[in-house]
Amino acid sequence: MEYRIEHDSMGEMKVPADRYWAAQTQRSHENFKIGVGIETMPEEIVRAFGILKMAAARANHALKPEKMTGEKLAVIGKAAGEVAEGKLMDHFPLVVWQTGSGTQSNMNANEVIANRANELAGRKLCHPNDDINMSQSSNDTFPTAMHISAVLAVEDKLLPAAERLIEVLKALEKKHEGIVKSGRTHLQDAVPVAFSQEISGWRASLERDTELLKLAVGPLSELALGGTAVGTGLNAPAGFDTKVAEEVSALTGKKFRTAANKFHALTSKDEIVFAHGAVKAMAADMMKIANDVRWLASGPRCGLGEIRIPENEPGSSIMPGKVNPTQCEQVTMVAVQVMGNDAAIGFAASQGNFELNVFMPVIAYNFLQSVRLLSESIVSFTVNCAVGITADAEKMRHNLYNSLMLVTALNPYIGYENAAKTAKKAFRENISLREACVSLGFLTEERFDEVFRPEEMV
Repeated sequence: MEYRIEHDSMGEMKVPADRYWAAQTQRSHENFKIGVGIETMPEEIVRAFGILKMAAARANHALKPEKMTGEKLAVIGKAAGEVAEGKLMDHFPLVVWQTGSGTQSNMNANEVIANRANELAGRKLCHPNDDINMSQSSNDTFPTAMHISAVLAVEDKLLPAAERLIEVLKALEKKHEGIVKSGRTHLQDAVPVAFSQEISGWRASLERDTELLKLAVGPLSELALGGTAVGTGLNAPAGFDTKVAEEVSALTGKKFRTAANKFHALTSKDEIVFAHGAVKAMAADMMKIANDVRWLASGPRCGLGEIRIPENEPGSSIMPGKVNPTQCEQVTMVAVQVMGNDAAIGFAASQGNFELNVFMPVIAYNFLQSVRLLSESIVSFTVNCAVGITADAEKMRHNLYNSLMLVTALNPYIGYENAAKTAKKAFRENISLREACVSLGFLTEERFDEVFRPEEMV
């Protein structure tokens, strides 16, 4: 491998000749060999750095044109744009497990953009610190990148995935109108419910989750940029924070604004904790939906067997013909991962000391992993399972009429205690509720048939 010599305030470093990064990135690359190639800084964070560096250059040009000249802005804008588009990911090798402020990743972005800008300019025009990092510090850029990436991930990945599943569930509700089945509470038989009503519970849960996520995006839209090192805004020109938020909004098409209190923005991560709570709520509901589906599809002969789901692949290497609810299982595993990530984010966010939180990379990593996994999990479940759910109406009817909890319909006519006696006799002697009620003398056959209408109990 060929190398070139780069230098920083600590001296010279050998850097791979075909990479845009420079001395500070190389130092981190060599000092933090933890999860190399596996747990690198998420691409969403890198892209967000491209967006914020371009926005900062535009704001600096407007406020400090003598330093951020039009010539510099042109090449920085192009280089930062390539980072934002994900075209230079090979030049971002750093791992999550680095300094807790994300300083090395900020400098990675500064160095890559500076060297690429200089390549475009054909000369040494831009300096990583003086130009790309102008009016910024790692302490306000990393939380800004974190918020930008979080908003984009939630709005562009998770919400569309959830909304697509909601539409599929609406179609399933309509398709299964009029089918009544046994309800279940505590995994025990309960009074009847329409299958469309059961599906509506799934759908409404996801609709509420999307509402909560949209509420969480509001606080995430506040940016720390302009607070610089400790929140005082030292070395940033007046109005930089407002201007750069406007530029980020223009570049992303999302509505961002500057944080009102930069001391809070640098040290507290409550917005991302709150937002991940909404992500976890959706994961919890997906866990519930997936479990309901696999319980209802259990069997095919010795389980509930009330619905059929798509058969996507063989379920066993030893039992021929076995098909498992694999899409439900991937959903439940993803949900568990999201719940674990939530604990990590909460612990990390509690560790802000004085003017800075130094657990930001792990917070960003876990948040973005949760959103990415849950988004892809929901899409997979929707396409490979939910769209193909069909009711076995005959099995539902059989289970419904075999349920002892239909005796609840008799409460107004024979009273709770007599209804309990009827149910216990039917269960003990393995006879129908009708036979038990009539033999106990509580109702005649004719009266029983008149008041016992399960389909009307929903």
